[in-house]
Amino acid sequence: MWTRAAIVQLIQQKFGVALPVRTMGHYLNCWGFTAQKPIKRAYEQRPEAIAAWLKTEYPRIKRRARAEGAEIHWGDATSLSTSDPRGRGFAPKGKTPVRPMLSQRQSVSFLSTISNGGTLRFMVLKKSIDAPTLIRFFTRLCKDAGRKVFVILDNLNVHKARALREWVADHADAIALFYLPSYAPELNPDEYVNGDLKLSVAKRAPARDRDGLLRTATARLRSLQRRPEQVKKFFQHPRVPYAA
Repeated sequence: MWTRAAIVQLIQQKFGVALPVRTMGHYLNCWGFTAQKPIKRAYEQRPEAIAAWLKTEYPRIKRRARAEGAEIHWGDATSLSTSDPRGRGFAPKGKTPVRPMLSQRQSVSFLSTISNGGTLRFMVLKKSIDAPTLIRFFTRLCKDAGRKVFVILDNLNVHKARALREWVADHADAIALFYLPSYAPELNPDEYVNGDLKLSVAKRAPARDRDGLLRTATARLRSLQRRPEQVKKFFQHPRVPYAA
């Protein structure tokens, strides 16, 4: 992590020049550097697999979708909690604000897909995601789309469950599944829907129970469904221009 203090130390070691940390910040600003939150990236991520996905695999999926008249969706699941610590508030110096929360954590999970045409579909998960749940969701997605759908997912084991693969094979005229490179969630546009959802919920009054959390989160997702142009903006994120 290149902090101002770390760069000051490097300059002093290499050039024997001692700079105040504040001055270092001024120089960095003039040179076009900004303080940024680092991206979390798994050690197991393989850059060559990502390069192959962007250069070869996704263009192949896109050509096939065009040939078969299919609509491409990116899918993911997310979870929100009543004890989520997100959010900040102003308070007098030295008097840290207190945010009351439930002592017993309650959560709600969603499964969703989005398309670069502005379509968002979601389902509340009443239990841990499994193959029957995915089949039920994909059945609804195919019916709603009115044409064949290509769904791009991450490599979660349940996404490759035998029951799901068999169902997809039996419905090959309606759906096909594809998978992102391993350990590369930043390539999934639906990840940014999840981020928007969590930020939106954090800005509201803290939910006192699961039902309150569910109402707030569902209202945000339904709002996005009514605003396809907003959904399209998730594809403008600098890490997913390939999908736009």
